[in-house]
Amino acid sequence: MITIGLTGSIGMGKSTTAQLFVDEGVAVFDSDSVVHDLYRHEAVPLVEAAFPGTTENGEINRQKLGEQLRQNPANFAMLEKIVHPLVRKKQEDFLLAQRAAEADFAVLDIPLLFETGSEDRVDVIAVVSCPPDIQRRRVLAREGMTAEKFDMILARQMPDGEKRKRADFIIETGFGIADAREQVKAVLHTLAAGQEGKTNDA
Repeated sequence: MITIGLTGSIGMGKSTTAQLFVDEGVAVFDSDSVVHDLYRHEAVPLVEAAFPGTTENGEINRQKLGEQLRQNPANFAMLEKIVHPLVRKKQEDFLLAQRAAEADFAVLDIPLLFETGSEDRVDVIAVVSCPPDIQRRRVLAREGMTAEKFDMILARQMPDGEKRKRADFIIETGFGIADAREQVKAVLHTLAAGQEGKTNDA
């Protein structure tokens, strides 16, 4: 099984691209979705202990947590020490299940793949990218997003240019979904052909 690490900065179209992999029959581990779930379950008492007053009704209030993070950016590291091990365990369970199902591919959708040193947990890396003006327009169109929030998020992410240098594949999303879909198909075709070549060599 080939594990594909899917990453990209905010607003690049990563979630849409992840769905394109699903459309091709590939299982995707959605790290953001898992974090949302953890914020309603396992992570709640741990986060409340580290950030008092950020939970209510048995789950984490993301707005209150975000406010504490903005007040002191060093808090990000503390939060990551709590959340990342929980996410990693879920990822391991996902990969075990996909191997048991004899899947050809599995995708780990990890927004901060490079920033968290997760390269060693995947076989290849696909970076989702688009021009900066399209990225900015997409992000600022989101409900509740401000230029200040956008800049704060970007400050925590590796520059797109550096991610592109480290990628095995780059999926450009600035030309529409149909074009991105063809790129996803091409990635899977290339990887499948490589596996077939290895099998034949053996």
